Parts: sequence; C-alpha cells; structure tokens
Amino acid sequence: MQNTILLADDDVELSALLREYFESEGFEVRLAHDGAAALGAAREPGLDLVVLDVMMPEMSGMDVLRELRRDSRLPVIMLTARGDDMDRILGLELGADDYVPKPCNPRELLARIRAVMRRVGGAPESGTIRVDDLELNQGSRSLTKSGEAVDLTSTEFSLLLELLQHRGEVVSKRDLYVSALGREPVAHDRSVDMHVSNLRRKLGNDPRGENRIETIRGIGYQYRVS
Repeated sequence: MQNTILLADDDVELSALLREYFESEGFEVRLAHDGAAALGAAREPGLDLVVLDVMMPEMSGMDVLRELRRDSRLPVIMLTARGDDMDRILGLELGADDYVPKPCNPRELLARIRAVMRRVGGAPESGTIRVDDLELNQGSRSLTKSGEAVDLTSTEFSLLLELLQHRGEVVSKRDLYVSALGREPVAHDRSVDMHVSNLRRKLGNDPRGENRIETIRGIGYQYRVS
C-alpha cells in the first residue's frame, strides 16, 4: 500500500523537487507552504508521516508540532538548520520522532522517512510487559501507568520497549538508535538522550521513588529493577 507523507516547507522550489523524488520512490506527497496550512493538512485523514520545516510563515514548525502533539501521535521528522542544536533539542522535547539538518540530501531524508515508517508500520508483536506500575501493550503500542494512559510518541514507545525487554541490563546507545530510530548514530547526535529525557519526564519515578532509567556513562542506559 502506498504511504502518504506531508511535506511542510515554505521553499516552494525545494518542495517541488522533493515531491518529485519521493513520488518516484513510491510515496504519495502532499504539500504545505506555511505553518497554518501544515497544521490543517496534518489533521486530514490518510496521512502516515509529516516532514516539518522549523522556519515557516504563519506558524513556526515548532508551534505546529506543539499543537499537533496535543492530540496526535502522527510521526514527525523535523527539518532544522544545520548546526542549530537548540532547534533540534526543542523539536525532540516537543515530540518529534527524528530530525534532519538542512540543507539535506534527499536520499538521507528518504532513509529517515523509511526508517520511521518501518518502525511504525511493522507487524505489531503480541504480548504485554508489566514492570512495577507500568503496563506496556505491544499489540496496541500503548502504555499505562497505574492504570492511567501515558501518551508516547512512536519513538518513545520503541525506546521504552527496548529498555523494558532488557530491564536490569545495560543497553548501548547504538542499540537504542538502531532499535528505536532505525538508523546508526552520527557524530554529535543527541536524539536518544532527548527521547530518554522525555520518557523520564512522562514516567516520573518508580514506586520506590527512584529514577527508572539510569544513565550508564559512556555506554548507554538501563531500566532499573529492584
């Protein structure tokens, strides 16, 4: 089945070129050239993923993402200025699944899109993982804490799943990149760190009042068990 992506960028010429390239690779592509149009288009049915530029008129990409995350877990890849760490950090904090710096290579962007689509669209595993007050359902890709739903992005869910499946063990950052982001880490990339920070904020401490996810400096992370 053909996947549909929304490309939101105020650069009309670049958008047209990317659209042609992505369509040649089998995607259906919708376009939006300002933030308000992007938010409206992102709420339309039949959409699988959004590629969202940070700098747009009407509404910034960050504002679009903030509004979208109020009621949607639709996968989002941010296009950020190369070298702008603050945009990348803020985008990940707001719930972006990944980011690509501009100017970007269309092949790299396509690879990131496909990685996210594989993670979200793959056949779900069955089974439920229960740890402390958490219950993670792999079939529905949902999480509850003490019976209350916890809203996670697709990347946050994949990260937590990997950590819970190896609870009590150290999981390397590379393994988390591959399992949750579908790609190898690159230099100066702190995506996993930011997603883990989001998980800590959403999950809070465990029932013993301790941090659930421990940083193992220079290696990765560990979900702590008593």
